[in-house]
Amino acid sequence: MSEIAVAACLFIAFGIGSNDASNALSICVGAGIIKLKKAIILFGGLVFLGILLQGNKVMKTVGKNLVDLNFSILIVCLIVSAFLIILSNWRKLPLSTHQVIIGSLTGSAMASNVSVNYYSLLKISISWLISPFFAMILSFFLYKILEETVSRLSFFKIEKLLRVFLLLSSALISYNTGANELATVLGPVIHYGMDINKILLFFISSFVVFLGAILLSHRVIETVGKGITTLDPYSGFSAQFGAGICVLFFTFLGMPVSTTYCIIGGISGVGMIKGIKTVKLSLLKKIAMNWIVAPSLSFLITYIIMKIL
Repeated sequence: MSEIAVAACLFIAFGIGSNDASNALSICVGAGIIKLKKAIILFGGLVFLGILLQGNKVMKTVGKNLVDLNFSILIVCLIVSAFLIILSNWRKLPLSTHQVIIGSLTGSAMASNVSVNYYSLLKISISWLISPFFAMILSFFLYKILEETVSRLSFFKIEKLLRVFLLLSSALISYNTGANELATVLGPVIHYGMDINKILLFFISSFVVFLGAILLSHRVIETVGKGITTLDPYSGFSAQFGAGICVLFFTFLGMPVSTTYCIIGGISGVGMIKGIKTVKLSLLKKIAMNWIVAPSLSFLITYIIMKIL
């Protein structure tokens, strides 16, 4: 029966690739720094490195500290989460993997009368709320620092530096996708106590993330990279690097925060500097609504399914 859990886990890993590759690649691709195919290859390798080197804390938070897992909760949570993530990607809207998985775990656990650690849930929820604003502030000040320093260099030096910076920030977000996003998915499987080779699971799931990025990520990349505000390498680096530092900070704390919403917070921050009229507030409202609907819907669906079961 463990094969069912692993298959569901890989299904949602594909969803991460289709949705969360946009976090790492959208700004670089949207600003014309790197071609999509090369960016996806970079993304895939760093996802594996992130889950291998730094995924343990987030996996423990989600898989051990939140609810008392059983096999039914594990399967229902992963399948419902994967369905919602793929559906959201098809609608070209970015979605937080964390919110869907946490909502699914909590809903299925409550329906099964299984113990839920509400203190851990509260910490996760607070991290969700403050992380986008933290990324927005970081991105704002990064942009201001660049204006006071790098902008004084010659045009050609600025362009060369920013291209390097953008690639580095994309690499950081890709690493975080493994260390935080994929770790959120694998946490329940790893801590359920299955007899499974962890390194092999890390490698296979990272490869499936890579496949999802190849096949479907271009849909969300279009929304995040070009749909919120006009990006150039200057503002793109500030947004992406600010978000990357923010997610890395919460990863050290073991908190599963949304790279998706940190990126959106960073993009919005630099967009505000250019003027509120440059930010497409209607799209941000749709994304914000998705932020509320995603965990609520996943909670409700898994709650009903577990009650039926």
